[in-house]
Amino acid sequence: MIKVILYGCCGAMGKAVTAMAQTDPEIEITAGIDLNREASCLYPVFSSLEECNREGDVIIDFSGAGAADALLDFCRERKTPLVLCSTGLTTEQLDKVGETAKSCALLRSANMSLGVNLLLKLAAEAAKVLAEAGFDMEIVEKHHNQKKDAPSGTALALADAVNEAAGDDYRYVYDRSQLHEKRTQKEIGISAVRGGTIVGDHDVIYAGPDEVVTLSHRAYSKNVFAKGALTAAKFLAGKEPGLYTMSDVIGS
Repeated sequence: MIKVILYGCCGAMGKAVTAMAQTDPEIEITAGIDLNREASCLYPVFSSLEECNREGDVIIDFSGAGAADALLDFCRERKTPLVLCSTGLTTEQLDKVGETAKSCALLRSANMSLGVNLLLKLAAEAAKVLAEAGFDMEIVEKHHNQKKDAPSGTALALADAVNEAAGDDYRYVYDRSQLHEKRTQKEIGISAVRGGTIVGDHDVIYAGPDEVVTLSHRAYSKNVFAKGALTAAKFLAGKEPGLYTMSDVIGS
């Protein structure tokens, strides 16, 4: 049985993880951390990790970038494995993630969906063939109207995967409204759409002469991210310090 402390337990994703964990015989959520404590939780909820008196083999984080620093400090000091799911981290916070991973097992992914992480691999493989053949590459992502960061962390991860596979000499273009010029070959366009309750759509478009190849992923509920986080927690429990990704989980 893997004991989990859920950081950000009262948010939408925290509730999704809680519901899915109830059906998983290998997972027990022993405590939650959230400033907005709700009495309806099936486990004790604390306002900070310092107040928490329950043991956990792994912390799953679905809080937000603003809470990441305190969480990383705690995991580094206590050497507690961490599944870090928050997006929109600053460059300084990403550097801190790397430092923290020297003291504890830390898994960070721009997207916890198993399908999206497979898409990352497929997008890179396609880029190796199609970029060399002169195809233009564009990424379009769509999310609900409450999402704060744009483009999404997943879109940026897809761009990085495609760019690396294509020789790492492409630049990213986020907005063409001020560009009165032709599209150059060595660029990857990244477009963001925000509206309604879209959970998460991502398209990687390879447009060549007279043909277009599109790789797509559609998330229809937050459960895909909850399932990925719980799978990652099982993988990370007991692991040596280091920085892991969902690619490690898929390949394990």
